[in-house]
Amino acid sequence: MKEYHPPLGSRESMRLDFNENTLECSPRVRETLAQISTGALTRYPEREPVEAIVAAHLGLRAEQVALTNGVDEAIHVLFETFLEAGDELLLPVPSYTMYEVYASATDARVVAVQAADDLQFPFDRLIAAITPNTKVIAIANPNSPSGSVATREQLLELARRAPQAVLLVDEAYFHFFGETVMDLVGALPNLVVARTFSKAYGLAGLRLGLLAGPVDLMRWVRRVLSPYSVNSLALACLPPALEDTAYLDWYAGEVLAARTEFEAALDAAKVRRWPSRTNFVLVEIGAQHAEFVRFMRDAGVLVRDRSSDPGCDGRVRITIGTRAQMKQAVMALNNALAMLRAEGGIR
Repeated sequence: MKEYHPPLGSRESMRLDFNENTLECSPRVRETLAQISTGALTRYPEREPVEAIVAAHLGLRAEQVALTNGVDEAIHVLFETFLEAGDELLLPVPSYTMYEVYASATDARVVAVQAADDLQFPFDRLIAAITPNTKVIAIANPNSPSGSVATREQLLELARRAPQAVLLVDEAYFHFFGETVMDLVGALPNLVVARTFSKAYGLAGLRLGLLAGPVDLMRWVRRVLSPYSVNSLALACLPPALEDTAYLDWYAGEVLAARTEFEAALDAAKVRRWPSRTNFVLVEIGAQHAEFVRFMRDAGVLVRDRSSDPGCDGRVRITIGTRAQMKQAVMALNNALAMLRAEGGIR
């Protein structure tokens, strides 16, 4: 079974390793947390009222939305619902590791479709890999670690070519990309969309995600989903987080501006990078990728080595924070590159 390696040890440095909000959550969330009584924590959580709020926010019916304990539970529950031994999960790689982890727990076969060196969405290869046993197709859009995207037309064609399969479109990074297929939920009978509140919203510590899909598919999902997996603190904080669109728009805009500046700095340093539509950039470091990560950590900046991902040997993913944070990251990066070049490791 494939393994996922979460953050270990101290992460008090600048967190450019796990694509979280690098600053803070909405001030309205802090205010809500301060108002929660100890008595409120004695009751089991009730997710349905908040699911109705989230559904209205997305322009959907409450029956089409299920809140989950992070998007990880969303993926896990979806696979447990629709995959069994003999079925196939169709997955472009490299992508989020947990797709393979959760699929392997169902005894389904993972059909991994490798992207080319440009790491663009391997649409034609995916189409060719569809079989009658394809029961779930999982697409992270934008994708991690590459930052590449599938077009709306490509996703529609995948859904059409595999009517026997659930098409999962994981929109974890939607707020940095701006394009969605959420409006097609219910219109496409086999489309399910996942979202997380761990990225732009800054609620990774509360563990909140969601699945949105046709009512008939969501009925099956709810049979597998634990009724109390989303805790009361998370449920209390989600409505004010949704309401504070000013903060969300500011943070996403800040990240996009910082990404533009950081990409320019990478180009100036002659570091190969892959085009990104989200809050991180994948870069080519080469054989000394582990040393680069260590040099950055020693300088107070955490970044993520992705060399173990298929087709990503020597590559490192760097989360984009605020412009002020990324200016510090650029200084650390240039120093790390200088040390590596002095050792003759990169040119």
